[in-house]
Amino acid sequence: QVQLVESGGGLVQAGGSLRLACAASSGTFGRYTMGWFRQAPGKEREFVSLITWRDGTTYYADSVKGRFTISRDNAKNTVYLQMNSLKPEDTAVYYCAVDRNGISARDSEYDYWGQGTQVTVSS
Repeated sequence: QVQLVESGGGLVQAGGSLRLACAASSGTFGRYTMGWFRQAPGKEREFVSLITWRDGTTYYADSVKGRFTISRDNAKNTVYLQMNSLKPEDTAVYYCAVDRNGISARDSEYDYWGQGTQVTVSS
């Protein structure tokens, strides 16, 4: 069982920055792909970014490429999402999740999820 706790959400003006963190309880955290997803009101959950465990390869949704950066600190069992140049359309609940079996942008492939953290970007 892996428990995930997100933090760092909040209210920010357009153009601002936030840094989300996701702390995992599992000591085997370093072996898993970690992903960030988000869900805006009335919309389906969507992929934001992921980072692989083996070599730290990263992937991003087109909508956040060049503005968001995912990173991980395996020693701290923590994955981060640095979000710059935020836009009102980035407003959503952001979730981190664990994929124990592969590398995927599909939320159905992820086994464990955090409770989410709200990000609100005002115009």
